[in-house]
Amino acid sequence: MSSEAENIEAGAAPVMAAALPLVAIVGRPNVGKSTLFNRLVGERRSIVGDEPGITRDRIYGESDWSGRRFSIVDTGGIVPDETAVIPANILKQAEFAISEARVLVWVVDARAGATPLDEELARLLRTTGKTVLVAANKTDVVKLEAHAGEFHRFGFADVVPLAAETGDGVAELLDLLVGHLPAPGDDDAGEVDEEGARRREVRLAIVGRPNVGKSSLLNRLLGAERVIVSPVAGTTRDAVDTVLQRDGRTFRLIDTAGIRRKGKTEEMAEKLSVVMARRSLERADVAVVVIDAVEGVTALDANIAGYALDAGCSIILAVNKWDARPEKDNHSVSEFERDLRLKMKFLEWAPVMTISALSGQRVERILPLAMRAHEARNRRVPTSQLNSFFERMMATGRAPSAPLKGQTRLHVQYLTQVGTNPPAFVVFTSGGKPGLHFSFERFLQNRLREEFDFFATPLRIIERHKKKKRAEG
Repeated sequence: MSSEAENIEAGAAPVMAAALPLVAIVGRPNVGKSTLFNRLVGERRSIVGDEPGITRDRIYGESDWSGRRFSIVDTGGIVPDETAVIPANILKQAEFAISEARVLVWVVDARAGATPLDEELARLLRTTGKTVLVAANKTDVVKLEAHAGEFHRFGFADVVPLAAETGDGVAELLDLLVGHLPAPGDDDAGEVDEEGARRREVRLAIVGRPNVGKSSLLNRLLGAERVIVSPVAGTTRDAVDTVLQRDGRTFRLIDTAGIRRKGKTEEMAEKLSVVMARRSLERADVAVVVIDAVEGVTALDANIAGYALDAGCSIILAVNKWDARPEKDNHSVSEFERDLRLKMKFLEWAPVMTISALSGQRVERILPLAMRAHEARNRRVPTSQLNSFFERMMATGRAPSAPLKGQTRLHVQYLTQVGTNPPAFVVFTSGGKPGLHFSFERFLQNRLREEFDFFATPLRIIERHKKKKRAEG
């Protein structure tokens, strides 16, 4: 076994982009950890509901208080010594988060009072040697101290009564929290400009139907058990971010819940996970759409790829479980791709690759492809090059004729780039009535991709029509 594999077996965290100090939110199930996490990061990142155990993986976010910025990680409800597959994995994920964190915020339910499970968790947290702040949640304004007092007996110095739902007491928690973080400059002297680093990072969302291997793919990319993997469809419910450094580049990897058809999403948490998966696509640069090689391409796969396209993502189509596909021969890949292209005609420009997340087959090619797609979607073509390209394209006579509108043919005058991420171009037209034909748009997009290597990236074409001036009477 390699040294990297040995580290993974020992529970080591993957190589993350170091910078901000980390705070871990921990506690037993259904005490309000995710509500507090959402309150601290200022957005709904973790799914919140009355059903215990909704959060299963580690969910990362960032917060700022009194000029101090720090990372926060939300964890699943901890049940020590639980033997069931998913609860045991939740404990494992929480232990990873605790090992990475500078400060632990232990959330307890002040209304329920101290429970035997809280007693067990207190013993576990004392063994970490970390600073532990006790957040006595679900208290009302009048009875804050009375509700929270009994938790002092666990021996932790700071017990903060609060109501994460309303925000009462959260400011007091944050004041204590930043006091336990390293002062600016103590351990981040080598920190690069934060905003510049964000612009350079590649935000990569992994999407697909339930149980096609998304979490296994993420774990394989990271080389560590970052998210829970089990044979139970729908294990991942949150959109999970992990920051990874590879070959001098920073990748923000987003694992998402499996997207089901609306009629199949009966539980509230699963309905929310679909909404959040689509929201994750909106903040991603590149989407890896995972397709099950054994089950083949389905209509739902095409719908999910359509969500990624609507969000403006660059797209890589990853056909997973290829090693498990029966009766493979030299023509299998081309036959599968032909069927895929037929069912996803709108993604003729998206690269297709066959992989196995389980064995690691060809998985190492994904990040370089994502980096190439990220560079393409941020490419701005100089105006002089664009003008030269447009003149050559129109001079070849291969461009489809502009439609005849009324008695006058629509005339395409020139082209200019107006945006990136993804690239957007304005086509200026005159004569007749506005309305570029789809065949001309598709021809233009294909030629732009060939000329300027807009790899795996959607291109937006906007028409701007110049109206004829009326003759003065």
